[in-house]
Amino acid sequence: MKASAFSYHKPISLEDALSLLESEEEVKILAGGQSLMPMLNMRFVQPEAVIDVNEIEELATISFNDNVEIGALTRQKTLGTHSIIKQHLPIMQEALKWVGHFQTQSRGTIGGSLCHLDPASELPMIALLYDAELEVASKSATRIIPMKEWALAYMMPSIAPEELLTKILIKPWGMPYGYGFQEFARRHGDFAIAAVGCLLKLQDGVISEIAISIGGVEDVPRRFIECEDVLRGSKYDIEEVKKQIIGPLDQINYIDDSLVTGSYRQKLLKGLLVRSIEQAASRANSL
Repeated sequence: MKASAFSYHKPISLEDALSLLESEEEVKILAGGQSLMPMLNMRFVQPEAVIDVNEIEELATISFNDNVEIGALTRQKTLGTHSIIKQHLPIMQEALKWVGHFQTQSRGTIGGSLCHLDPASELPMIALLYDAELEVASKSATRIIPMKEWALAYMMPSIAPEELLTKILIKPWGMPYGYGFQEFARRHGDFAIAAVGCLLKLQDGVISEIAISIGGVEDVPRRFIECEDVLRGSKYDIEEVKKQIIGPLDQINYIDDSLVTGSYRQKLLKGLLVRSIEQAASRANSL
């Protein structure tokens, strides 16, 4: 099957793209195209217009000034090798090892991943860990959306039809801290059946600060606040951690699908959660 007919636009400036978004009806944005192109060809989506933003260079930058600022068009491959990301957001590069393959990372973008919002997508999990802020623009205004308010429902971000995601703002954690990322998929590069990201600070053996995000187990990726709350302020002991996380794990609304059952996801998530916390604590202790 091939895509239904649509008008195609390729603006070279953000201003032109926003003007098109305001004037066109039923629009889809083409960035990396790793999700959109199959959906077009299978006619899961049938837009009236496609706006190709690949020539808008101002959307493909990475800089640091208190916050790491990442243009929405930045390729996954660039994120995986960039020195600013390595220095300030090392867990992002760790997570990217699980994302697709070399070919898809050469095209896939961080903005596309956040807007597609697959429940098992790794980059939204990283944005959640850091309480990222997302800058979206329309012809008339620019606004900031906290990452915790980004997901409305399954694959539904809180962005208006006339708006375009332009930038991701991430405040790095101050050193010293540790990080861990664990994932399980059927094959390398497949979407996660379950995944966990963890940032952790230890002070005199006590978990003074912790952030955990989970993906692949619910309708949307999210911060695991319930687990953070029971672990924060407690003395780090992995056997005690295993006991403390049981309650929060029982509160998750696990999804069943054609791959595995919700109960399998629960058992899998527990193991991945323990590993990610151990990994983060080990790195925190080594600093």
